[in-house]
Amino acid sequence: MIMNGNAPTHAIAIVDPNTLSAIGMQQILTEMIPSVDIRTFGTFDELRAADNGQFAHYFIASRIYFEHTAFFRDNARRSMVLVNGDMQIQGVPTLNICQNEKMLVKSIISLHNQGHSSVSQHHGYVPPTKTASLLSPRETEVTILLAKGCINKEIADQLNISITTVITHRKNIMEKLGARSLVDIIIYAVVNGLVDIGEL
Repeated sequence: MIMNGNAPTHAIAIVDPNTLSAIGMQQILTEMIPSVDIRTFGTFDELRAADNGQFAHYFIASRIYFEHTAFFRDNARRSMVLVNGDMQIQGVPTLNICQNEKMLVKSIISLHNQGHSSVSQHHGYVPPTKTASLLSPRETEVTILLAKGCINKEIADQLNISITTVITHRKNIMEKLGARSLVDIIIYAVVNGLVDIGEL
């Protein structure tokens, strides 16, 4: 949570009656922007009761959006509608939550790169980047190939090293980045410009 004096500022609200979906989105966003308070709400009324202007973004289930369209249209630059499939809603960005985790992260980063995050920048936070110097040149090469979806054998073949060496590099990368999953490595690679989102 970002603190300003004694009051928390600039949180993200996820409003979704599906608890599992809300928790999954919370986990992904927390991995991408760990310094920001990500809060979940099951209903619009819960959101309104807690909203003191601290939310820089609203991630809203489509049903909640359509039940309270006026509020979210007034906050269209800060709103993202969570949809099942490729449904588009005029005037507001949508995010297909029926994707695997890697594709969901790719979609979020893509929206960030298209400028939807200008509100984030305006409100004083941007997904943090880790310095590229954390990794050795070989670990950086392995990270790039992992982010592009290569398996251990493919990495070993491309870099002309053994699979055991790839596994060792992979373990070291996870430790240095504090990564808990491949998704964390992908986020690191994209945010630090090691791979282009189109290469994923």
